[in-house]
Amino acid sequence: MTAGQIILTVVIALAVGLVCFFLGITYRRKVSEREITSAEEEAKRIINDAIKSAESKKREALLEAKEEIHRDRTEYEREVKQTRAEISKQERRLQQKEENLDRKTETLEKKNEQVAKKLEELDKAKEEVASIKASQLSMLEKISGYTTEEAKALLIKNVELEVTHEKAAKIKEIEAQLKEEADEKAREYITLAIQRCAADYVAEATVSVVPLPNDEMKGRIIGREGRNIRSIEAMTGVDLIIDDTPEAITISSFDPVRREIARITLEKLIVDGRIHPSRIEEMYEKARNEVDATIKAEGERAVLETGVRGLHPELIKLIGRQKYRTSYGQNVLAHSIEVSHIAGLLASELGVDVAQAKRAGLLHDLGKSVDHEMEGSHVQLGVELARRYKESEEIVHAIEAHHGDVAPHTVIACLIQAADTISAARPGARRENIENYVKRLEKLESISSSFKGVDTCYAIQAGREIRIMVKPEEVSEDEMVLLAREIAQKIEAELEYPGQIKVNLFRETKAVEYAK
Repeated sequence: MTAGQIILTVVIALAVGLVCFFLGITYRRKVSEREITSAEEEAKRIINDAIKSAESKKREALLEAKEEIHRDRTEYEREVKQTRAEISKQERRLQQKEENLDRKTETLEKKNEQVAKKLEELDKAKEEVASIKASQLSMLEKISGYTTEEAKALLIKNVELEVTHEKAAKIKEIEAQLKEEADEKAREYITLAIQRCAADYVAEATVSVVPLPNDEMKGRIIGREGRNIRSIEAMTGVDLIIDDTPEAITISSFDPVRREIARITLEKLIVDGRIHPSRIEEMYEKARNEVDATIKAEGERAVLETGVRGLHPELIKLIGRQKYRTSYGQNVLAHSIEVSHIAGLLASELGVDVAQAKRAGLLHDLGKSVDHEMEGSHVQLGVELARRYKESEEIVHAIEAHHGDVAPHTVIACLIQAADTISAARPGARRENIENYVKRLEKLESISSSFKGVDTCYAIQAGREIRIMVKPEEVSEDEMVLLAREIAQKIEAELEYPGQIKVNLFRETKAVEYAK
């Protein structure tokens, strides 16, 4: 095929393609026009149907709205009617209340007028009563011869006399009643406690005597140029008295523990026979260990005897030291054990804790174990030691209150006071020198004579009773009861004494006339 033929073929093909293209476009246009026409007709139909449906729904909505408006209007009118009816009722009620208030106001005004009239009448009556009272008082003053103030003073005096009489009578009645009820039981409990806790007391001195096998031993104890005796005195803290007493040496010291250590040391040296400073030191250490062991053993014995448990080991040692302490000639350890037993017996009779009572009784004089080493009263020291070793507050209070330093506020504290007094009141338990004894009697008479109306007073029965003569013109029979009570209270507050003191008052009147 030539090039011309190829070109011709291509041109023909292009012409045929263009014809086909135009024919396709024409066909597509016709088809599109038909579809657009049908779509427009369908759209018109749908719009018409929608318009018809909307008009129908509009009519239905209008009908429903009208019905709803009708219903709401009916309900509103009904509520308005009810509200108007309620308002009418409230208005009628308010009107009635206003009418009632007006009536009450009128009534109150009338009553106020009546009260004002009565007040005026009352004022007039008061004025009349005052004038009548004044005239009667003046008449009474003329008749009686007393002024108003004098009459008041007389009445007050009469009332005071009557009250004093009634008070004295009441005190007598109460005392008699209490004695009837309490004396018998108290005697029974105290007698039982004393009977079951009998104890002997041996007066201890401040010296100890060491027997010697012969008088030659005195020279050996003194030593060359007195070195042995000086060594013993310096080491033990006692005074050795070597005099003409045959075969005996006296040890003097205010401290019983030191005196006991010195006594044991001397006895060991005498038995050993070798007396020189180094041997003295060795025997002193042995004696001190023995005394410490004795103190511990005595403390354990006291705890075992009284049945007290759970004590701190240091407290047991302090109790054992009381074996070498004395108070007014009374051994403190024996006294503490006895107080423990008495307090336990009294507690069992009264239904109180027996274990606590015995514990407080054993520890009540704890401060006397260290009173030579520390400052303060034995009560203060005992309280301090009890707190240091974790004793309960009840025990601490009993120790603090057993001599009345503070007011007792527990039954245990009162029992310890009573048990301590019972133990101290035994014959021979308390020894006083003549100077202290005389001072106590003088103080007793001084306290008694310090009261108004006392004429003379005498302390008798070794200070167990004070007899007082009163002036009859100053002290009446009724006032004697009160005066005796006041004197007893002052003696209790200001004087220390064993046991109790009887306050005995006497009032004597005499009438003397001469027949001529």
